[in-house]
Amino acid sequence: MLTLEPAGQNRELAADIVRFTRRSARRYKRSRITWGDRFVDAYSWGLGIGVSLTIAASFILALRNELADRASTTGSIIGGQWLVLPEPVLWTSVTFAVLLVISNLARKLGPMTVSGAESTWWLILPVDRRPMVLPPFLRKVALTAAGSAIMYLPFSMVTAIDRVPVEHVFVALAFGGAGAIAVVLGAVQQLGLLGPRLGKATTTAAVLGCSLLPALSWSPWPTALVGLAAVGLLALVVPRSGRVRGEELVRGGAVAGHAGASLFMMDANEVLRALSGGRERVDGGRAARFYARRTHGPLRALIRADAVAFLRLNPPLMPPILWLAACIGMLLVEGGLPESVQLAVIVIAGCATASGLGTVARKTALVPELDAVLPLHPALVRTSRTLMPCLAMSVWMAVLSGLLVLLGAADPWLVLLGALAGVGMGAGTLRAATRTPPDWTAPPVETPFGPVPRAQVGSLLRGLDVTILATIPLLVALYLGYVPSIVLMVQAVFSAGIFLVVVLSRPKRT
Repeated sequence: MLTLEPAGQNRELAADIVRFTRRSARRYKRSRITWGDRFVDAYSWGLGIGVSLTIAASFILALRNELADRASTTGSIIGGQWLVLPEPVLWTSVTFAVLLVISNLARKLGPMTVSGAESTWWLILPVDRRPMVLPPFLRKVALTAAGSAIMYLPFSMVTAIDRVPVEHVFVALAFGGAGAIAVVLGAVQQLGLLGPRLGKATTTAAVLGCSLLPALSWSPWPTALVGLAAVGLLALVVPRSGRVRGEELVRGGAVAGHAGASLFMMDANEVLRALSGGRERVDGGRAARFYARRTHGPLRALIRADAVAFLRLNPPLMPPILWLAACIGMLLVEGGLPESVQLAVIVIAGCATASGLGTVARKTALVPELDAVLPLHPALVRTSRTLMPCLAMSVWMAVLSGLLVLLGAADPWLVLLGALAGVGMGAGTLRAATRTPPDWTAPPVETPFGPVPRAQVGSLLRGLDVTILATIPLLVALYLGYVPSIVLMVQAVFSAGIFLVVVLSRPKRT
């Protein structure tokens, strides 16, 4: 009893500190918000959510009917399938990919964190940390489970038409439990209960097993199994939640705060910087020989420096490979997806891959004064920044186009068309990296969805617009089933024009 009493007293003191802090914060917020403001906010949010849910429901029902009435591969961009993937394989792969994203975000954002103010005086106190970090952690687990279940319900309704409504509910609950497991496994790695490699392998295996259960959820047993697994992991983590290292709590809080503020300010570059900030592994030998060569002239030196930086920052190879697999997998699925959906997936994959290749451009855009002191014209500096993303995207698009040619989507000229499209898509990464912060002085525009910040949305789409524009001739060729010479020329003009516009245009100053 003597050894347990101090721990209990420390825990009670920590709980009192947490309650006092949060009570004071709520009192301060209530003093600055009137009931009229709350009513207006509730009315605006309710109206916007209601209209959005109505449109989303109509879209889901229309897509469900289109998938139900499709006839084999008559609407596909490929003429015939020499390899057919069963539909459950594709939907299980999508579920697995989403759960991997949830687990990766949980590992980067915490999930046990403290904010900047809390880390200033909470962590230095000689008290138990569990009352400080446990309630937010449980809240994150509950919100992730609820959000995952709500999002998976329409996905189940579209992809599994033969299920009854009760089975859709069971499937959604099973996916919600799988999302909670992914978050709790992130806490297991944060506590150091498993090594880094073993923790990643265990998380991947657990997520893979959970992704298979929604396909089997014709009864409540898989849902109950996922729920019991989530409860068991929580019982393992909750008693040990006070043992998380202080630096890990501060790191997770900094990343979560940075990403949350960037989302609130609608700054996509800052979101990507926040999520990539925890990846500290830098390869010093990948481009050592290339870096050691002598150069002649400042332009060649800058091009070599940008190439070395691109290679040393270790651009991850797995996401581009997974996006290639997604593009090919949705073409080979049994029954065939609608042609519009196939083209949309290709565009999304290209935009996501191009965004991941702009790490160097985003980092150099933070300090534009360094580029100004270089003994080169600003257009030449921007050209050097764009070369490696353009080359990488050309290779990726050429590989994707080659695979599409093997599947019979078009003639071999599609490979050249894809390589040219990659140049324009790679140039869009520099345009996105040098976008100006959103102008919050511009008034919003009233729409049926509520007020829409037009200026902020325009700033957010900067870079994405030219990336999508560069893919239009490629999409036309895929729709036609062959590559006309006029489409090839238009693609060359589009890519060259996008490259010149991005290189010659100067970013606006704030």
